[in-house]
Amino acid sequence: MRFPRVARSILLVLAGAVVLWAAGTGVSLVFLPSVKPLADPRASFDVTVRDWRGKEHPFRVGPGNRYWTPISAVPSSLKKAVIAAEDANFYTHEGVDYEAIKEAIRTDIQKGRFVRGGSTITQQLAKNLFLSREKSISRKIKEYILARRIDDRLSKSRILELYLNVVELGPMVYGVGHASRYYFGKPPSGLTVRESAFLASMLPGPKVYDPYRNLGRVVRRSDRILRRMAAAHMITEEEYKAALAEEPNIEGLSRKVESTIASPPPEETGDLPVPGIGPGSEPPAPGTSAPGGEDTRVAEPSSGPSAGGNR
Repeated sequence: MRFPRVARSILLVLAGAVVLWAAGTGVSLVFLPSVKPLADPRASFDVTVRDWRGKEHPFRVGPGNRYWTPISAVPSSLKKAVIAAEDANFYTHEGVDYEAIKEAIRTDIQKGRFVRGGSTITQQLAKNLFLSREKSISRKIKEYILARRIDDRLSKSRILELYLNVVELGPMVYGVGHASRYYFGKPPSGLTVRESAFLASMLPGPKVYDPYRNLGRVVRRSDRILRRMAAAHMITEEEYKAALAEEPNIEGLSRKVESTIASPPPEETGDLPVPGIGPGSEPPAPGTSAPGGEDTRVAEPSSGPSAGGNR
């Protein structure tokens, strides 16, 4: 008779833990930040990012960031490459792609491990602005709710603009404005189709898809992205062939990533004032209506994008 009693006790403890977890998650959902301020393209605000050593730095989101690239200045080839790489149904789903989630679950079960995340661009944006990198059910629930709210409040163009400007593309390299200059020495408007696919190929995680440590892996993934773009008629057959024939010109930059990891320059550490921020572009105080996300101010010191992956 002792075993049933012990079993009942264990079940009661487990049930209590589930109830407590559900209650805690429910309370945290009540206090999720408003996404309405993100709709204002003129406002700037700060989030916290972590470098590859785990050190936290402030990162300015909005026109106050000297690398900020409005969606009108992002070339069509880059927008298409990112959508082909990360979220083929971006313009048709409502922040969450249920078919992609089902496919990700099937793949994960077949592989016996987490291989695919199924996160949309909108979900990645919600995570980068408001949430931590922890892999938990409660975080995914928050990500889901925030993504639905973002899609409801913001235009697809604005969502893509925010995503392209906060996504991680190297050691303390956030946003396509910084990345295009960092890797190719030119603004995003000057990127070729191949270069656009090259940047998009790093989105799963620049520590894995590091062009200086594994250029072949990055080029192969960019080839796959180009094939997707051609198959979806995002580019012509001529553009596809020309892009495949082009070699991304990153020669001479191989030491830059290594030196940046070892000792980030002042403008990339956050130790000095963020360039391009003048009077009138101060971030809103906590609890006010900020332009961007998460918490009103979009992120507290313990949250925000962290190095090591965009999904």
